[in-house]
Amino acid sequence: MDLLLIQSQEHDKLPLAELKAVIEVEEIETDLEVVCPGLVLLKSLDDSKFDDYYKLLVKRLGYTHEVHQVISTVDYSDIEDEVCSIDWSNYIDENFAVRVKRFNTEVDTVATERRVGHLILTNTEGISVNLKEPKSFIRVVAHQNTVYLCYGKYRLDKKYFELMKPHKRPFFHPGCMSPKLARCMVNLARVKEGDFVLDPFCGTGGILIEAGLIGAKVIGSDIDWRMKRGAATNLDYAGVTNYRTCVVDVREMKMYDEVDAVVTDPPYGISTTTCGEGTDGIFKEFLSSIEHSMKKDALLVMASPDSLDIDSLLDEVGFKLLERYSIKMHKSLTRIISVIAKIH
Repeated sequence: MDLLLIQSQEHDKLPLAELKAVIEVEEIETDLEVVCPGLVLLKSLDDSKFDDYYKLLVKRLGYTHEVHQVISTVDYSDIEDEVCSIDWSNYIDENFAVRVKRFNTEVDTVATERRVGHLILTNTEGISVNLKEPKSFIRVVAHQNTVYLCYGKYRLDKKYFELMKPHKRPFFHPGCMSPKLARCMVNLARVKEGDFVLDPFCGTGGILIEAGLIGAKVIGSDIDWRMKRGAATNLDYAGVTNYRTCVVDVREMKMYDEVDAVVTDPPYGISTTTCGEGTDGIFKEFLSSIEHSMKKDALLVMASPDSLDIDSLLDEVGFKLLERYSIKMHKSLTRIISVIAKIH
């Protein structure tokens, strides 16, 4: 069985990197095919585990918009015969809607939706069309001359990342990371349900929220007591219960238990919350101290400004770079996301 993923195209590498990381950590056996930018096939998934894999991807992914079960793949010229040959009662409960998504094709979206919907309706008993709140969703994806007829059994909560933007949470502070990027960073850290995840610069708790929502046990620290309290407020608001927050200078951090992953966005520049230390000093002190809090195979996923020479710092403290991604934030800042491992 196959899944078709429609990914965000707001970044050229992160959506696919995030997907590969989740496939790796969840041990999903599949053949991954990039059909085109923004469209990915996961092929030959184990039938007995298909539903579990489907739910996991829907629960975890940040830079993916939709995940669908592939019913059939057909040339556009044969779409009508193929639609008529499918037993849609296996996929539609009471009512449905058909929506078409195009990639590199001039297929008429509205005409195709109407034609496919009409054929399904006339060939299936006891169903109706509901375009506003359908119980069943049929996604037709057209790429060049190929059409994927898909069933949206589980849907990503598209509203979540909008509703959980930093300024909409109870405690807000400027400069917070978006929940979508925070979720992606957690996934890049190969976090599993039940893992201990540490953010030693937790701020308002955005990274902790995303780790907690995929089932991790989270620990957040900050040098500013206001952030410690605010992060706890936001974690409660998001429904995360398995957490601990504390006021700690990262240079003095001593964890009782080593953690499975560190995911963090250290402060950039001179700030009252960093005791007036500049960017280079903050990162050097952080990298020197955090290794002792990490398990042998733990990963560190960290954001940093492009002005910082991370490579030289990593060489000094015994880490190695595995992956790197750059994100243009605005005219004066490009954010670098690094996936880092300990050198054993």
